Amino acid sequence: MQTILNDFSEPILVRAIKANWADYYRTLGRLPGAELVVGPLMTWFLSGVPDPFMNVVLRTRPMPDRAGEIIDETLAHFRTQNVKRLSWWAESNYRGTDLDRQLVDHGLIFKEGGTGMAADLMGLPKDLPNPAGLTIERVEDESSLLEWIHIASVGFGIPEGGERRFFELLVALGFERPVRSYLGVVNGMPVATSQLFLSAGVAGIYNVTCLPEARRRGIGAAVTLVPLLEARRLGYRISILQASSLGHPIYRRLGFQDYGKLNFYLWENETMLT
Repeated sequence: MQTILNDFSEPILVRAIKANWADYYRTLGRLPGAELVVGPLMTWFLSGVPDPFMNVVLRTRPMPDRAGEIIDETLAHFRTQNVKRLSWWAESNYRGTDLDRQLVDHGLIFKEGGTGMAADLMGLPKDLPNPAGLTIERVEDESSLLEWIHIASVGFGIPEGGERRFFELLVALGFERPVRSYLGVVNGMPVATSQLFLSAGVAGIYNVTCLPEARRRGIGAAVTLVPLLEARRLGYRISILQASSLGHPIYRRLGFQDYGKLNFYLWENETMLT
């Protein structure tokens, strides 16, 4: 059983945010059909789902003089795996380095990513209003997982053709820890998703989204709060997540605080873009 983190110092929380994030992808990378490569210079995860955040270079060590050649070889491999778009995680000290220049020279575009955030689960709001008609259900079978996949795919803009692969990946996880998924349903209609991932001593929140027509009604906050309460029930003290600009004010209302940006370089496979 993993040690539960109780240290709220900023350096510890920054490390926990990154560690939980990396563990999430490593967990998915061990599933059938995925590719997880842990090499001396790079670690990457390829899922087969056509989304830049489901295909990720997690870690890059300082490279020798042949950095350009190594990046060429790596991108060539991604092309053979039919990766359409990929995120190359950028440590804060990349900018202005030779690696930064090499990545940009190879066509990758630096992007300011989401905000790393953390919250004390003992300080969750007690008076969050529940939107009318909303129920939040644990995903516990393949039928509800298919609904979860569809709502998440629409919310994140994953092409319809990627839903089957997304389902194949997540169904292999099963329906218990370390990953639990939640589906928000309004009057019988699925409209929102969230996910809980327990690792690195903290409770990570992932894949929070709503259908466009269900946004700005408090559903996103409610579907986030349920896995937070579950993590607290399981004895966790700290939750972490990566917030988009759309989700950031919602998470602030839930008690999350900012702990830096999780930036990345976006790579797009020019041979597959139409």
